[in-house]
Amino acid sequence: MKYLRHLPALLLFTVGAVLLNYYLPDRDVVQIVGTEVKRIDVGSSAPFWDRADIGTVEGGTRDVRFINARTETGRARVYRNEDTGWGFPPYFKFDSGDLTADAQSLAREDDTWVAVRHYGWRIKMFSVYPNATSFRRVTGPDAMLIPWFNIVFIGLLLGLWFTIWRSVRRWKAKRIDPTLDAVGDSIGDAAREVGRSVDAGTDRVQSRWRKIFGSSKPRR
Repeated sequence: MKYLRHLPALLLFTVGAVLLNYYLPDRDVVQIVGTEVKRIDVGSSAPFWDRADIGTVEGGTRDVRFINARTETGRARVYRNEDTGWGFPPYFKFDSGDLTADAQSLAREDDTWVAVRHYGWRIKMFSVYPNATSFRRVTGPDAMLIPWFNIVFIGLLLGLWFTIWRSVRRWKAKRIDPTLDAVGDSIGDAAREVGRSVDAGTDRVQSRWRKIFGSSKPRR
């Protein structure tokens, strides 16, 4: 049973890890091979899509831009190219049209490698794609990419968590623990008082029994 008290913290950590894995940026080194526009019925998969171009009418069915790419090993990479605007996640992307134009230009260059910055997952079963937010040229497929933003963000998040945890510990030691100790002492005093009352009652019964029957203990 003692492990059950850690279950809420474990669930909170799991949910936080999943959200961070989805929304934090990642980068792939690929060659862009083309772009396309598909008519998509967002429907039940709406949480995995962002929004139509800023300034256009939102709808359940809309045109979505895609960027097609391949890795050094020949594996396909497909990214959706949607604006995020001022909403969540806060990537403040308004230039999906410009990104498509740049991608079309790079698709004509055979030996150009780019680092595509994106977030989200690729789930083929549900036609879910990561959203490309930007890309830049790199020297080659073996370019080293250090996720500085993720390192700093997670470091700050851990620092904030540690600060909150320490503050809660101090508040608990100052406010909660003394109260629990006082309650425990009161319960202990009450139990001892009940014990003394029971002993006193037993002594009175034995004393009256001796007076009546002249025996030290009542017979059973």
